[in-house]
Amino acid sequence: MAANLFGRYVWLIDILRRYKRLTFQEINELWQESSLGYGDELPLRTFHNHQKAIKDIFDVYIDCDRKDGYRYYIDEPERLEGNNLRSWLISSYATLNQIQADNKLEERIIFEDIPSGQTWLTSITEAMRRNHVLCITHQGFGKTEPSTFEIEPYCLKVVKRRWYVVARSPYYSQRNREKGIKPSDVYLVYALDRISNVQDTGKTFKMRKNFDVHHYFEGCCGVITSDEPIQRIVLLAYGGFADYLRTLPLHESQQEIESDDESTLFEYRLKPTFDFYQLVLAQGDQVEVLEPESVREEMRNFAQNLLNLYTWKKDKSCED
Repeated sequence: MAANLFGRYVWLIDILRRYKRLTFQEINELWQESSLGYGDELPLRTFHNHQKAIKDIFDVYIDCDRKDGYRYYIDEPERLEGNNLRSWLISSYATLNQIQADNKLEERIIFEDIPSGQTWLTSITEAMRRNHVLCITHQGFGKTEPSTFEIEPYCLKVVKRRWYVVARSPYYSQRNREKGIKPSDVYLVYALDRISNVQDTGKTFKMRKNFDVHHYFEGCCGVITSDEPIQRIVLLAYGGFADYLRTLPLHESQQEIESDDESTLFEYRLKPTFDFYQLVLAQGDQVEVLEPESVREEMRNFAQNLLNLYTWKKDKSCED
């Protein structure tokens, strides 16, 4: 019953996101046609109860404009759209509602699998909710043996089909404090698919008030952070590829500078970490770094290394 109610709330938010303004009669008609309505009418009292529940659960305000024919709408929709997690959850659940309504759709929708997101997500989110210290066994790439240590899980982030946990390290933070290093707190990022075991220690921690995850990843294109300052980077996109970048920016700081029939200039404010170079390299010959020269030189090095890999001598073979 609780899951069904949650589905009702998501359905109501979703139709108001899509239709913007609806009378109760229009909402009721859409409800009867939906997979959750089963052809039954939506009682007005139930609708008002849903309004209150949506406000409490999602912090989404559904208001009524009496001057516009008593039409209902989402007040300050930018608050909802600006919350990536909440917006994603609502969209995902609304899609799930539709798929469950018609089993034929299940084989016609392909989802991108995130291998690391299924084993430890629940354990980590529960520890985050309760501020519990976790003991994890983790083996980073390039490490010959796994290590077991404690972490204070602060945040979760998904990048390129991998889930990561951002955590404060009690061990390294204490070591910095003993050495008098400031700031003493050390935050590290761990990929969930490199974790082989998670245990709740039962110990609790208090999140540092000065930690801001958005500031932590400010200027980053993925999960690799840097103490280097944010730089102004200019990319040149050729031909129609600019449309691709307009609809799917490489980074949230992307700004279009100028454009003509052949190319478009885009400006970014970010830290050129390895994640950034990977992102640009993935665009192939559709983009070119113009500024600054240091970033352009690094891209030139990557390009030369690629050329070396694909330049085969005539007498070279796979058996060599």
